[in-house]
Amino acid sequence: MSVDTDSTAERPGADPSAQPSDPEGPVDPFLTAPADPLDPFEELVFAALDSLPAAFRDRLGSVAIVVEDEPTQDQLRAVGAQGLLGLYTGVPRTSYGAEDAAVASKITIFRGPHLRIFRNPDSLARGVAETVRHEVAHHFGISDARLDELARGHH
Repeated sequence: MSVDTDSTAERPGADPSAQPSDPEGPVDPFLTAPADPLDPFEELVFAALDSLPAAFRDRLGSVAIVVEDEPTQDQLRAVGAQGLLGLYTGVPRTSYGAEDAAVASKITIFRGPHLRIFRNPDSLARGVAETVRHEVAHHFGISDARLDELARGHH
């Protein structure tokens, strides 16, 4: 699983404190620490992913998890919504042939709507966690209608 944001990525296994041996030579951007550490919102997304049961978390390796500021008009139109907290795009894992699908799965978590709706740190953390769980559920083929049933306690 990966989380893509606007912040600088670091090569896995690179030593962030390592510096090039020639101070006058070109600087390898992968040998230096990212310019911007994760922001608090991104940390909430990571925490929500980490809180998922291992059986689900372990099956998210091919899913791009992306934080964007706002949904686009095209995204809103595609789902017939006036606002979005998150969006799953791809082929749910329960669909026949999903493992061979040419379309990559992607979960997008939208920062702006969360910050406007959830105005204190505790409610923001709960809201982000709920959105992450909701979008992960779509990845595993659970519809909005079924999620609503589950939320109401109808199993």
